[in-house]
Parts: sequence; structure tokens; C-alpha cells
Amino acid sequence: MVEIKLRDEYIKLGQALKAANLVDSGVMAKMVIQDGMVAVNGEIEYQRGKKLVDGDIVSLEGEMIKIVK
Repeated sequence: MVEIKLRDEYIKLGQALKAANLVDSGVMAKMVIQDGMVAVNGEIEYQRGKKLVDGDIVSLEGEMIKIVK
């Protein structure tokens, strides 16, 4: 599991995927999100701009990201 430390109150889903190196670009992030491949806290998420906060867990193809403050 990759941990992403917040610099602000939140990080957007697309940015988190890029920061964790699960996608190469914002375009790729948009594609995997729109295709329903990304879950936030166990629920499929379709919004690239979804705000992630401390404690959120993101998963993509078996890879996990934990958002920490």
C-alpha cells in the first residue's frame, strides 16, 4: 500500500493516482476512472476531481493508496 501525505486539506483523485505512480498522466487517470476501475473506500468512483481526505483508501487493479494527514 502506497501512502500519500496531504499537503493541504485534500488531494483530488486524479492527482493521487499520478502521485502514487499508478498512472502516467492525467489523461490515463481520467480513462481508468471513467472506465470504473477505481474505487474509493470500496465504492466505484467516476469523478476525477473527487476530493480525498485523511483516511481515504483508493484501489486500482489490486494496488492500494492510503491518504494520510
